[in-house]
Amino acid sequence: MPHPLSSAQIHTEVGPTPVGDGRSAPELMWYLGASKRSVLGNHFCEYFISDPPCMVLDKLERKGFHVLSKREVGGPTLVWCLHKDSLSHTEEQMGHPFFA
Repeated sequence: MPHPLSSAQIHTEVGPTPVGDGRSAPELMWYLGASKRSVLGNHFCEYFISDPPCMVLDKLERKGFHVLSKREVGGPTLVWCLHKDSLSHTEEQMGHPFFA
């Protein structure tokens, strides 16, 4: 079952919003309008979207996700964990398209 994570650092009323890591489903990242980037010195990539978290959560809700929890992590960082109850027939054939 897919459990995407979305997070925000410091300000939750503006973007950018991190929405995935380098292994996140490209189809979902495309739908969100996220771009993949790597910060110099890091050995991993992340997906970011310029929208604030509330807009990201709205987009994910339209895709069938709902928020399971929200936590503050390490000071000014908030993390939302989402879940999608069931996969459509097309998504099942694609082999689980969301967040490995």
